[in-house]
Amino acid sequence: MTSRRVVITGLGALTPIGNTLAEYWAGLTNGVSGAAPITRFDASSFKTQFACEVKNFDVQNFIDRKEARRMDPYTHYALVTTDEAIKDSGIDVEKINKDRVAVIWGSGIGGLTSFYKEVVDYVKSNGPPRFSPFFIPMMIADIASGHISIRHGFRGANYTTVSACASSNNALADAFFYIKAGKADVVVTGGSEACVNEPAMGGFNSMKALSERNDDPKTASRPFDLHRDGFVLGEGSGALIIEDYEHAKARGAKIYAEVAGCGLSADAYHITAPHPEGLGVITVMHTALNDAGLNPSDIDYINVHGTSTPLGDVAETLAIQKVFGDHAYNLNISSTKSMTGHLLGGAGAVEAIATIMALKEGIIPPTINHFTDDPQLDNKLNFTFNTAQKRNIRAALSNTFGFGGHNVTVIFKKFED
Repeated sequence: MTSRRVVITGLGALTPIGNTLAEYWAGLTNGVSGAAPITRFDASSFKTQFACEVKNFDVQNFIDRKEARRMDPYTHYALVTTDEAIKDSGIDVEKINKDRVAVIWGSGIGGLTSFYKEVVDYVKSNGPPRFSPFFIPMMIADIASGHISIRHGFRGANYTTVSACASSNNALADAFFYIKAGKADVVVTGGSEACVNEPAMGGFNSMKALSERNDDPKTASRPFDLHRDGFVLGEGSGALIIEDYEHAKARGAKIYAEVAGCGLSADAYHITAPHPEGLGVITVMHTALNDAGLNPSDIDYINVHGTSTPLGDVAETLAIQKVFGDHAYNLNISSTKSMTGHLLGGAGAVEAIATIMALKEGIIPPTINHFTDDPQLDNKLNFTFNTAQKRNIRAALSNTFGFGGHNVTVIFKKFED
């Protein structure tokens, strides 16, 4: 590895609580819940009848109608947020060396909506089977990164990371390592997911993974609360422009923060359940801290994976206490999934953006919907319950974990020239 520094110069967000970066940040700091009854389909026969959907979004305001029809919604979301992030970064895409711009995107599932529609149409058809010629390219999980590259002419490395709910944090980590290694000057990274549909809801319901609090959707995502009963499915996208510092400096870019280090690990335990003692999470946070050259005492804020599941929240809390020791009581901890729901493969990207904005603005987004302490947790920890808190943040850590035991931690620090 070289000593290249890696900085964030552009952000874009499309989430259940805001369709732009500014709206998303306002939603986070004001403790807005994105959960509501499902509008995508008739969910009355499902155990869970609500989700965190993207709202008031018309793709034709951003992408030509004919072109949009040849894409899955997860690709729509990816293109809209990368457009915003590129504009936010101030990069002149006609002047930079496009051979040195990579696209590394994350999606856990890809075009599930398109897959489901085509299969249902096939089953209903009475004649010979007819599938759209765009069926396969709409469905495959790597196609969003391809569309981003084609839209802007970026000719560097182009691929997608798939590690379930850790996918977009995985993409961000790969982007960081790619720039550190001198393989690119700029990487467009992030992740998107669009799985508020029948197969996703039915599948997660059958696993007993989702909250079934149909009588009160807005308070259903309640990480670290005694009465949490599963995660709330979300959708959307987050995009980040990360650059070699010298490249950013040469073009006079504004810099949000520096990527200090990343870690990856495996639980090696179970396909869906976390290790009960958080062993893989302990490993991944230690790895990220070592990669960043930081001590646990240098971290002020952790944006946790915090899905609102009975087992996951306990395991992550135990891991934090093991890694940070007494300093754990000095940390702010919060789960922004309490507001956005769980964006699956897009979660890491939107939560990385929340972490970066917290660091930049000196405001910790809250963990909303806390009503009752859980005696399994150490409630002396500061989970930033219900109300945002002001704090000067030197460095912050963002965790994401995925089915299969995939763990990724990314550390951001305040930029200093």
